[in-house]
Amino acid sequence: MNTANLQLEGLYVVISALLVALREKGVFEEGEIDRLLAEAESALVADPNRPAELRGANVDAICFPVRFLRQELQASSEGRSQSFAHLASRVGQVKRER
Repeated sequence: MNTANLQLEGLYVVISALLVALREKGVFEEGEIDRLLAEAESALVADPNRPAELRGANVDAICFPVRFLRQELQASSEGRSQSFAHLASRVGQVKRER
C-alpha cells in the first residue's frame, strides 16, 4: 500500500474522532454534521471545474473521505465501533445511496 494512503487513513480517523467529540459535547447535533458532510459531498460531485473526462471511479475516490466520515458518525451514534477497513468497505458498498 502507498504510504500516503496510510497517512490519509490516520487523518480520516482523527477527523472522525474530532467530529464525534464535537457531537458528544453538544457543539453540533448529529443532523447538523451529517447535513454539512452531505453538502460537501454534493459540492464535490457537482464541481463544475472538474474535467469532464474524469471517470466516475475518480469522483468516488474524491468523495471517499466525506463518505467515510458519514459512515463513521452513523456507526458511532449507534454505539458501534468499527475498524477503518470495515467502514472503508461499507463506503464502497453504499456510495451515493443517500
